[in-house]
Amino acid sequence: MKTKLFHFFSGIFSLMFLFSGLNKLFQFVPIPPDLPVEMAKDNTAFMEIAWLMPLIAIAEILGAILILIPRFRALGALVVFPLMVGILINHATVAPDGLMMVLVLWAIMLWMMWENTDKYLGLIK
Repeated sequence: MKTKLFHFFSGIFSLMFLFSGLNKLFQFVPIPPDLPVEMAKDNTAFMEIAWLMPLIAIAEILGAILILIPRFRALGALVVFPLMVGILINHATVAPDGLMMVLVLWAIMLWMMWENTDKYLGLIK
């Protein structure tokens, strides 16, 4: 049962990042009109650096694909980790209304990392 739940939550986590990355590349979801001013300013600043949003999108898509493949899940979690740090900081400072969802995503990511501790220990030995 634990394995099935782990695969389910890892899959949901991965699909969220895949959706987000594809949306950054192709912009198929419109920007909400009630976006907080601070967040709109941050997004505008990111868009002014032409290569930054595509880089973040590719990292999200790559991490999501790696997480979907159980053999590479540990690597995918490492790819997504810096993105999750930025998401947490953003929601803790600029848009606290989505903080609970971010904390749920952090819990899933930390669970993935915990399940792959043996693979990470090999990196530092």
